[in-house]
Amino acid sequence: MQTTSTIARVFETILSIPGMNENVKLQLSISRKNVLILSKVIERGLACKEPSGDDIVLEMASKEMLEELNGIAYELLEKAGLSAMNEKLNALK
Repeated sequence: MQTTSTIARVFETILSIPGMNENVKLQLSISRKNVLILSKVIERGLACKEPSGDDIVLEMASKEMLEELNGIAYELLEKAGLSAMNEKLNALK
């Protein structure tokens, strides 16, 4: 079994490969239902306060990277016309 530090070094190496910071344009066609679920998955993953050990990549991510992911979740909701509904769903919590 790999140690956490070994796995962290592998991920650090992968993230430092030339070109990893380049933007990639994606054309994505998914249902609104899946957009809502995907945005919730991103929100839940970013909201985790206690690292579980399986989240080495998230632990290594900078604050800017995590903010960008949060922005992607918001952008998905905006493009699907679901941002108002998402806010109302969040208010139910």
